[in-house]
Amino acid sequence: MNSAKLSRRTVLGTAVAGTALTLAPGTAAADPAALLPTPGQLPHRPRLVDYEILELATMLRTGRTSSVELTRAYLDRIAKLNGPFEVYGNNGLYNAFVRIDAEGALAAARAADQRIAGFRRHGGALSPLCGIPMGIKDSIGIKGLAAQDGSTAFAGNKALQDATAVARLRAAGVVLLGATICSAFSGSITGTFAGNAWNPDYVPGGSSQGSGVAPVARLAAACLGEETGGSIMCPSAANGASGIKPSLGTVSIAGLMPLSPGYDVLGPISRSARDSAVILSTILGPDGVNDPQTLSAPIPFPAIPTAPRPGRRPLQGLTIGIPQTDWMNVGGSIKVGVSPQSTYGAGHLQVFQRLVSQLEGLGARVIQFRGLDMTDPAQNPCYSSADVLATVDGSPVSPSAAVVNANRYEVRYVAAIAEFCASGIPSPEAVATLTNQYGRRAPGESTPSFASADRFNGGIPASARYEGERRRRTLIANYTKALRDAGVDFMLVLTLGDVIGKRSGGTGFPVFRAYYQVPNALAGRWSASPPATSRACPSRRSSGGRGSPNRRSSRR
Repeated sequence: MNSAKLSRRTVLGTAVAGTALTLAPGTAAADPAALLPTPGQLPHRPRLVDYEILELATMLRTGRTSSVELTRAYLDRIAKLNGPFEVYGNNGLYNAFVRIDAEGALAAARAADQRIAGFRRHGGALSPLCGIPMGIKDSIGIKGLAAQDGSTAFAGNKALQDATAVARLRAAGVVLLGATICSAFSGSITGTFAGNAWNPDYVPGGSSQGSGVAPVARLAAACLGEETGGSIMCPSAANGASGIKPSLGTVSIAGLMPLSPGYDVLGPISRSARDSAVILSTILGPDGVNDPQTLSAPIPFPAIPTAPRPGRRPLQGLTIGIPQTDWMNVGGSIKVGVSPQSTYGAGHLQVFQRLVSQLEGLGARVIQFRGLDMTDPAQNPCYSSADVLATVDGSPVSPSAAVVNANRYEVRYVAAIAEFCASGIPSPEAVATLTNQYGRRAPGESTPSFASADRFNGGIPASARYEGERRRRTLIANYTKALRDAGVDFMLVLTLGDVIGKRSGGTGFPVFRAYYQVPNALAGRWSASPPATSRACPSRRSSGGRGSPNRRSSRR
């Protein structure tokens, strides 16, 4: 094996930002169950764990398998391939799950089988997710289980109730296997705790590391991830999974251990675009009591496409734009003024060009367009501007900090962690770690403290916060204008280069999209990442916009 490259794979990662939160209503049936394959349409797959979610839904409804059998199949693979639990580091195997609840999962599977049996007898409503085993990122609350956000510093922190998205999955009959590992404090897009699904000696992408690995390694049918900037897209790209990062306000973040309130979102990762769309359609929707941000989404929300449009050219009428100013980071240097496509490796470029040809064959018009230059403060006044909007407690307030840090104060972000540290649950070492991570060292102070962080966050004046939000909305408007002026429905870009580093002592991602977090986090754009398959090696791309073609998942 070439020590710099992942065996058997050229990993393509493309991210797509839609023109708006516009998944056109009417492009999919309101009930995804109407799209289930018939028993005669089911493909032959070598193992039970290889089937996609909607295929499994048909098998469960027709009695070809049971949720208990399916859950045990995944638990058996976890026992063989995951390695020791509660290891925030390299455990020698996949380490996709940091902890599981086998007893609770089997109990949920038995309950799902009873619901399915009742459906067979009496009919009625039944979610296609009923009986499907899933994993949940370690930063998202599962009632009664630990939630540690990738760090032993949060040992002893247990979720008192399900996160809203988890509660909606549970209500649909999903079997919750346990918590998937994530980067420490959800802070790294590379990830070294888990092993890549195709070769665990290589990095999986983060911060939703385990959520990207588990579906492709057949340790779960799908997972729930979380993204602030790249944390769903990067592991989806690195593992050849299908992830969706929804627009802000689409899915409730209540029950999440936040990184940047106002930017964080929850989204699905699975082995096919269709499966991820079905999961998203289950967890989205208003949560006015626990997350008022969801009230900004359209009500009722447009139907999520879960199948290709009919006909041989289902993308007819769509324009896909390849932005020429979406700069790539190569070896730590942002290649401004260099076409992103010129940074792709030869094999990577070949697969990307093949993908473009396939999209054109499906009826899409694919063009190159300028896009938005994230390095230009005039185009990106929120993130690239060096302006200081205020000075609080001796520290400058940037446009992005004016939004994020004010939000942190509003949701008692630091105060909650300080209360946890004062509870006596964490060790002194853990308290020191959390203070360094979430506290602040003000000018003239020798050590960080929660009090200093709260002074800064709470001291940001309303005028600075208003200006920060105005600039953020200007960025959104600029993005919209760049797409509309070019007549582009959605963008097609690569998230990662074709080289993935070793898990231990490697280079991480030597080539990646430099401003991956800006359109998706700061501008609130949605993005998706369905896998594409090359002839010799499974690859990855992502798509979004007004309906996406169904993609087949990679198989191993």
